[in-house]
Amino acid sequence: MAPTQIEDVGAACAHVLLTPDHYAKLMAARSVARAWRLGRLAARFDTPLPDRPARPASPLLLSPVQMPRRGKMGSDRGRIAMLHALAHIEFVAIDLAFDLIGRFGEAFPAAFVDDWMRVGAEEAMHFALLDRRLRQMGSHYGALPAHDGLWEAASATAGDALARLAVVPMVLEARALDITPATVARFEAVGDMTSASILRRIMTDEIRHVAAGTSWFNWATNRLGVNAANHYQMLVKRHFRGSVKPPFNDSARRQAGLTEDYYAALAT
Repeated sequence: MAPTQIEDVGAACAHVLLTPDHYAKLMAARSVARAWRLGRLAARFDTPLPDRPARPASPLLLSPVQMPRRGKMGSDRGRIAMLHALAHIEFVAIDLAFDLIGRFGEAFPAAFVDDWMRVGAEEAMHFALLDRRLRQMGSHYGALPAHDGLWEAASATAGDALARLAVVPMVLEARALDITPATVARFEAVGDMTSASILRRIMTDEIRHVAAGTSWFNWATNRLGVNAANHYQMLVKRHFRGSVKPPFNDSARRQAGLTEDYYAALAT
């Protein structure tokens, strides 16, 4: 389906998810977000979404335990491996944003779609920045294998909007707030200021993404009349297979509204 033929949000989100090529998915995400912003998409959500998004022929997707070691950050090989892993995360994050809209948007106000369209477009921009940096370093997205565990969070929460918000923005993206400063420092330590600058830019946006997740989680739990922090902890224990590990970037998390009363009790 060509983007010009899409008339509603659900079909637009399905279009992004069903676009396999990484560059085409990037452009589809930007086009759909712009169409929504300009009022060109009706707020209908009746298009079925795929269980898994379409993927390009490369990178080869492996289980996390099959992934090769990245190597030391002081080498070009090690830095390329790190940037490739981050690019894959951002690529999958495009689909996560549009799946969230298409699957659950009908249950929320239009501002929910506003927020996650913006997130989806920003994830596409993050991917483009990282892919461009890989090309500057003589590589590209797809040149290395990537792990296939990221979509598990979407599959595990496909039937529950609150579980999706709890696990994806409020656990997975919040974890990025914890680890990105150290990753930036590692790039800076070897003189790669360009990559460090890209990651600082991405982290600034990710704080807003976690904030959007937390804000809509609070909105929904308030409507249900349940305690937000307690409900969050219950959903994470039920739907998230990993662990919530310190150290936490408490300052960045607070900026996003994700305060310690949500996650401290889950720390392992």
